[in-house]
Amino acid sequence: MLKHIPALMCRGKPVSVVFTQEKGEDTDMLYCEIIQKARFGESFLIHGQGCSVGAYVLGDSENQPGDYYYESGRYVDRTAAGKAAFSLHRLRKKHSAIRIAPYPDRDFDILLLFLKPERAMRIIQALAYHDGKPVEFRTGGTASVCSECTACPVEGKTGISFGCKGSRKHSGYGDDELVVGIPFWLAWKLDEALGKIPGSRQ
Repeated sequence: MLKHIPALMCRGKPVSVVFTQEKGEDTDMLYCEIIQKARFGESFLIHGQGCSVGAYVLGDSENQPGDYYYESGRYVDRTAAGKAAFSLHRLRKKHSAIRIAPYPDRDFDILLLFLKPERAMRIIQALAYHDGKPVEFRTGGTASVCSECTACPVEGKTGISFGCKGSRKHSGYGDDELVVGIPFWLAWKLDEALGKIPGSRQ
């Protein structure tokens, strides 16, 4: 069981995300809302959810959200909005459902954290512990929970995001929190490093 990663959370628990061939239920809740509820103790097995961008990212739809992004006023024109949509990390649908629960109630494919900046800094330092390389991550302020911190880690990299308008509006995590997604293969190496690097005030 992970020891140091869960201790970084100031509120709630890390969230375990597992891609499964089980039969899940459809829900009107957004993926980011479900993640927040799991953070505070609830568990879910979902097939579909209520966010159109989330559906595209999670592999349930081929409707790219470029028009939606443009109509939201976040981009100067349709070209910019289309580029933003094209840049999203996506899952290639190989699962029937997603099991979402607080860790350590479940094992995980992806572990999602909501961290204050100082705690997120420690994740970055732990990632650099073994090889000394600066940590690189992409964030566009869009689809933070589903794309940047779920689909991106499925590709093998830790996702770090400052959040997005949709997830901050609908799921209610703190203005002082960042989102981090960690792939299973990296979690124990990262946990070990967190136990060895000095604390922020040491």
